[in-house]
Amino acid sequence: MKAAMKKICFVTGARADYGLLRFLIEDMSKVFSVQIIATGMHLSKQFGETYREIEADGLKIDEKVDLKISGDSSLDVTKAMSLAVSGFGEAYARLKPDLIFVLGDRYEIFAAVQAALVALIPVAHIAGGDTTEGAIDEAFRHGITKMSHLHFATNPVSAHRVRQMGENAKYVFDVGHIGVDSIRRTEVLSKQQIEEQIEFKLKKTNLLITFHPPTLDSAAALNEMKELLSAVEKMGEDCGLIFTLANSDTNGGAINKMIEDFCAKHKNSKSYAALGRVKYLNLMRYVDVVVGNSSSGIYEAPALKIPAVNIGDRQKGRLMATSVLNCPADQEKIFSAIQKAMKEDWSQVKQPYGDGHATERIVKIVQSIDDFAPLIHKHFFMLE
Repeated sequence: MKAAMKKICFVTGARADYGLLRFLIEDMSKVFSVQIIATGMHLSKQFGETYREIEADGLKIDEKVDLKISGDSSLDVTKAMSLAVSGFGEAYARLKPDLIFVLGDRYEIFAAVQAALVALIPVAHIAGGDTTEGAIDEAFRHGITKMSHLHFATNPVSAHRVRQMGENAKYVFDVGHIGVDSIRRTEVLSKQQIEEQIEFKLKKTNLLITFHPPTLDSAAALNEMKELLSAVEKMGEDCGLIFTLANSDTNGGAINKMIEDFCAKHKNSKSYAALGRVKYLNLMRYVDVVVGNSSSGIYEAPALKIPAVNIGDRQKGRLMATSVLNCPADQEKIFSAIQKAMKEDWSQVKQPYGDGHATERIVKIVQSIDDFAPLIHKHFFMLE
């Protein structure tokens, strides 16, 4: 079978992973038959129905696996996962892909890979081997690694961890992070253009804030969000506070309610369910600090020479540039970290996630594999 006839299916469950995958999908479509399955928050009205962004980019969605996200309790997430496994099984039966491509560590991606394993479809996984000690996603990520067959790590340390889990070194590749590629390839907007598009006038100083629940300590999530809001409130009315809402993890809805109530009382703030990749990256160019616990503060912010204040343990364990300032969820310490981030010169900071050409490497590697089917047979490789 010619390479152009192989069917590669991309699974995307949220604004974040699609934004990272977009250029890889486009490049893969030049040499393979590409399929897209949209699921999770993409299909939720509460989270902005961001599947429309995929369609706006001119890409065809071949299947939609609706998880019927109705809440953010642990039971809601468990029910969503069960729907996901059966939904992906049905989608794969119809699409008959030769290879599944997934990124990251969310529960819907874990379910997609479970269904692929049972269907005997090889899986290519991006960003395996990373660690995030404060999130249940860490266990999902490592589980996905063990059910995957091609591993595209974002850095040498993560690649080593994947090999340490018994994966075949022949199929573990240190390619860099595709988020850095996305920065290089995303259209640059002027400050005026981004203000018009987000309908918000940037202030003298500005913070881009995203806080997701620390899922291994969900009871602490609301208190941590309270501390964060108290800290940014101290920045005063001359500081613009731009929030992107939390995802569908446990307590995500409650956190979003706190954000919306805060924005209703503070004219210098505004929240967005989903900005989309182009607006989000361009907005990041014009803020002074990225604040919260999103991976974008670890990956993309340093590549744009923008400092990040990383709160709590959700991202603990990731490789971090010196421009990422870690602090506990305490309002005084958060405020102090923001002040420090704004005073320092970060123009020479180096980010540890490659040179912005990960996408090209991934396409080349996948092209070099004549037949994906034999990948399904795995052996545990002991490290010497």
